[in-house]
Amino acid sequence: MSVTAVYPGTFDPITNGHAELIERAARLFERVIVAVAANPGKHPLFDHAERIGLAERVLADIPGVEVHGFDNLLVDYVHQCDARVVVRGLRAVSDFEYEFQLASMNRQLAPEVETVFLTPSERNTFLSATLLREIATLGGDVSPFVHTEVVAALRQRLG
Repeated sequence: MSVTAVYPGTFDPITNGHAELIERAARLFERVIVAVAANPGKHPLFDHAERIGLAERVLADIPGVEVHGFDNLLVDYVHQCDARVVVRGLRAVSDFEYEFQLASMNRQLAPEVETVFLTPSERNTFLSATLLREIATLGGDVSPFVHTEVVAALRQRLG
């Protein structure tokens, strides 16, 4: 049976932690759609098209992975993709309450869609795009935490 999974997020920018979870999800599911949320309310550093492009370049070598943008309700997007699974990452206990609430609401809206949680390796447990943006903005070296494409984009954006 072929199962499509959707891994949604803002990916502002995509980190090595995101890429690790996507690579692992691609071993579990035949097709993984990385769904880059428009999410203008978050005031992202990179616009929607830039985030999609970065994710496409970073994930280009992972078989079965596609990158798309979306700007509607997640469960509606999951249905549009004929997917049955939402993949979410849990870095720490602090993520659990929010993610559990989202998964529970999504189950109410679409009971046929399952949420699967993946945890990152120890080297990526602390990594978040928010923390990464702050380090980059203050001139710190983020190269151990992101793909070279992201390093270049951050340097270009932040000067």
